[in-house]
Amino acid sequence: MANPKSIELIEKLISFDTTSRESNLELIAFIQDYLSSLNVDSTLVHNEEGTKANLYATLGDPAIPGVMLSGHTDVVPVDGQDWATNPFEVTHKDSRLYGRGTSDMKSFIAIALALLPEFQSRGLKTPIHLALSYDEEIGCIGVRRMIDMINTLPVKPAMAIIGEPTSMQVIVGHKGKRSYRGRVRGLEAHSSLAPTGVNAIEYAAEFIAYLKTMARRIGENGPFDELYDVTHTTVHTGTIQGGTALNIVPKDCGFEFEFRFIGDDDPDAIEAEIRDYAAQTLEPRMREINRDTGIDIECYNDMPSLDLGADEEVVTFVKALAGRNDHAKVAFGTEAGLFQKRADIPAVVCGPGDINQAHKPNEFIEISQIEECETFMSRLMDRVCTS
Repeated sequence: MANPKSIELIEKLISFDTTSRESNLELIAFIQDYLSSLNVDSTLVHNEEGTKANLYATLGDPAIPGVMLSGHTDVVPVDGQDWATNPFEVTHKDSRLYGRGTSDMKSFIAIALALLPEFQSRGLKTPIHLALSYDEEIGCIGVRRMIDMINTLPVKPAMAIIGEPTSMQVIVGHKGKRSYRGRVRGLEAHSSLAPTGVNAIEYAAEFIAYLKTMARRIGENGPFDELYDVTHTTVHTGTIQGGTALNIVPKDCGFEFEFRFIGDDDPDAIEAEIRDYAAQTLEPRMREINRDTGIDIECYNDMPSLDLGADEEVVTFVKALAGRNDHAKVAFGTEAGLFQKRADIPAVVCGPGDINQAHKPNEFIEISQIEECETFMSRLMDRVCTS
């Protein structure tokens, strides 16, 4: 049976609308007050505008490297989704809890908070750190500021457990992602004089066709990682806009594309190939007609991959907590790669709930998943507590 305090805190956290476009400060204030009631100090790391905050706290001796429990406080929008219940009020039905964030990923945070008093009462020989972030859902934005703060600490956590919904499976890797905006600057002309203009849409189409050629080549030649459902790096174009009228050679075309890369692939090499094609193949032809034309490529989100060996200490540690011998990798990104690459903190992803419920209407978590996570936390207590 799930701990009533876990259920109570899940209900409370879901009641805060922390959709990424909104502030998370009310939720953070609630958690900070809750920690204060346990005599636990916390540090807030705000965004530039002061409208959102990360929270970092340590239970136990901060001079000893500890275990960090990490999660994001924001959720995706419910706009346009057909919810049968209020998404910001937990509904109990058929051994499930329904509500936005129940699976992704407020339940993990609530369970950790609910069990903190037991961690304290058993005495901590190894500290527990809490790292709660904002704006994960729109590019893992907030955690970067928290990592900068963590990197200034005299002693950093020894490892991190990211509680994203994995059905309590131990995840040792996820793909990285780079997202780009492309803009072709062409030259307008009357369509009857098309060769005197620089058709931005047509050059964008050539660029996008090259991306598709890259995607096919990587899909055929690899490298491959069989632990992923899609075993190779992918290249994808998602949006395109351009032109004003059929009888005008378009001067502007914008598009967005991304690649999601496995740990064995080099994102810098992929990006260099894309930029070289634009600069060495397309732009010279454009500038034969007008030297002010060109192609701008902006990387606006860079999320590193996560790639851990099965025999690494953090992996065997988390497997023991989860009561599992297996491990896997997932295509979706998490903050784990940032902790690993930017803070040198090895991170494993393991948490309650099913990723297939994330971002959908009528999102839910099974009560059994809450119970599994509580068992996980109990085993963690056995490792880090004195009694």
